Amino acid sequence: MKNIMLVCSAGMSTSLLVTKMYAAALKSKSQVKIFAVSEADSKNYTDVDVVLLGPQVRYLLSKMQAVMQPKGVPVAVIDTMDYGTMNGEAVLKQALELIKE
Repeated sequence: MKNIMLVCSAGMSTSLLVTKMYAAALKSKSQVKIFAVSEADSKNYTDVDVVLLGPQVRYLLSKMQAVMQPKGVPVAVIDTMDYGTMNGEAVLKQALELIKE
């Protein structure tokens, strides 16, 4: 079971994306737990396999990398087009590829 954390300003805008990602995970039979949190709450979650930032909080990238990468957790920004179109399949693929690296 892989834990995927999405981070956005308030944790609200990514909730639809989480739903779309779960649908894609069911289709591909991926064993994942996906959840969205606000920037403020993100520090409370350290037991994750990958962190994806919403495009609107891309400024957090270096800060999140400094905290998570020493633990071996990759951090990346979700592609703006995939985020805007709520392409759960593409974002799930991005997360799973980051975990494999």
